Amino acid sequence: MPLLHYLDQGDPSARSLVILHGLFGTLDNWQTLARRWAEEAGLRVVSVDMRNHGRSFHSPEHSYALMAQDVLALFDHLALDPSRLTLLGHSMGGKVAMTLALGYPERLAQLIVADIAPRFSNMEHQDDIIAGLQAVDLSAIQTRQQAEAALARTIPQPGVRQFLLKNLYRREDNSFAWRINLPALVENLAAVGEEITAAQPFIKPTLFLRGGKSDYITPEDKLTGIPVLFPNSQVVTVPDAGHWLHAEKPEEVFGLVKNFVLM
Repeated sequence: MPLLHYLDQGDPSARSLVILHGLFGTLDNWQTLARRWAEEAGLRVVSVDMRNHGRSFHSPEHSYALMAQDVLALFDHLALDPSRLTLLGHSMGGKVAMTLALGYPERLAQLIVADIAPRFSNMEHQDDIIAGLQAVDLSAIQTRQQAEAALARTIPQPGVRQFLLKNLYRREDNSFAWRINLPALVENLAAVGEEITAAQPFIKPTLFLRGGKSDYITPEDKLTGIPVLFPNSQVVTVPDAGHWLHAEKPEEVFGLVKNFVLM
């Protein structure tokens, strides 16, 4: 399997922080914070494009088991020291991070999960986004504004449209294309909603960050779902943040992650 595309920043001998983005995202979504954690917190920060996203390879297969293996291969390639490695994942990336931590606890020192719980999701909240992406006729559009207008028919939030448009790029022949492998992601959407389970809990330090205005981590998750699998965990709420808490409250997320990694 090809290696995931990644960006490696900061002091190679420092503690490492590996960042996994969410569905339809790219490593660019975390770039501002990644640079700050490298420059201001003194960390080695590795931001990753997951399979079927960004500049990483496309595959018809898209599951948490496979994505965890992709990340483990990157750990090997970079020879990251497990005793000094923190894995951070947001949303889909958070479920990849949980899968890896539960299956291979010896490969990392601690875990950060941003605004996702291990429980099952029916993924219905993605229906409008998928409808919007599929409504963009890539063969007909000539400008990014035309693409945004197509998205706007089903996606009213400007911020979500701008997030999705980061996936749009011009090919050498000047036509537009998506960096995401949209057919594969649509085909495997149910797998993205799957519950994360394990025979044994992950007992190393774990930080769950939840957006105060997001419902991706519920009170029930905090009481039962999370502590069963992650008994050595804390759930910290970022006030006034939605699901994209790193974009909405970067200062708070910067400090919480820095303090947890360096504690």
